[in-house]
Amino acid sequence: MEAFNTRRVETKSRAVVLFGPTGVGKTAATELICKNNSEIINADSVQVYRYLDVASAKPSKELLNKIPHHLIDILDPWEQYTSGQFCKDVQALVKEINLRGRLPIISGGTAYYLKQFLYGGASNINQNEEIRDQVKHDIKLYGPTWAYEEAMAIDPKYTERISKNDIYRISRVIEIYRQTGRRVSDNAISDTLRDDFNLVLICLTRDKQDLYKRIEDRVYQMYEEGMMDEMKRLFKMGANPAWPAMKAIGYNEFFTYQESGELSVKGLLDLIIKSTKQYSKRQMTFFKSFSNVNFVDANNLDEIEKLALSIWN
Repeated sequence: MEAFNTRRVETKSRAVVLFGPTGVGKTAATELICKNNSEIINADSVQVYRYLDVASAKPSKELLNKIPHHLIDILDPWEQYTSGQFCKDVQALVKEINLRGRLPIISGGTAYYLKQFLYGGASNINQNEEIRDQVKHDIKLYGPTWAYEEAMAIDPKYTERISKNDIYRISRVIEIYRQTGRRVSDNAISDTLRDDFNLVLICLTRDKQDLYKRIEDRVYQMYEEGMMDEMKRLFKMGANPAWPAMKAIGYNEFFTYQESGELSVKGLLDLIIKSTKQYSKRQMTFFKSFSNVNFVDANNLDEIEKLALSIWN
């Protein structure tokens, strides 16, 4: 890829945004377009966590050493990473990478993070620690059922779409309302791509059956690479369903496996495969709502590289 020309007068920071459903082949595509003078900004909400390597499909150490990566291994699995923090981190990183004369490639599959960054929305509301602590205290005092009912009373449109067990999002509904007097659903995300950055958006696609076969193969490969041992290490660290990182597919299913006492290893892998396929379908539905996107078959590497190079036009 052409090196970033620091001598030209730039009015906007530039970035390529490469995304798609899990298992579609983003890593191969990023390696292709990162041949020269580029850095990757991770847009996967699980790869931000330390110790979650195998089941998160984190890039290999070889690739991490070959191409500079950002927003990988930045938090412990019991810590919370929000879409708002992602937006702030990416905005700063894009500018820093551009100033170094390099091109950032924002790559991942966490659709909500990407949509918040590209189109804006409620995620940019800063957390007020005092209000956050008050809400935590109230939930501990009155219980999760009270919290869900409180959130439903505040913002039924948003709350009905989230799980009753998703205490983070439930508490966030209450926090935002107490802090701003507004509901999460009031902060609708725009359909218009932000215009303060020069962005090229590429969404990778595959035939559904091809994608599903890749997902199956990937889960079995994770098993061969030590997914079970990775989870044992996390359990020894005290992993439990309340840890934000443990809500991710590939980790959350282990609690069902552990609690059931009847689920075989094959049953566990089948459960992960099923969850991953369902997730990939939701991802594509979300990505289709994006504007200004180039949808490209993941096998069409020439077209992917051509689109990435168009950032210079």
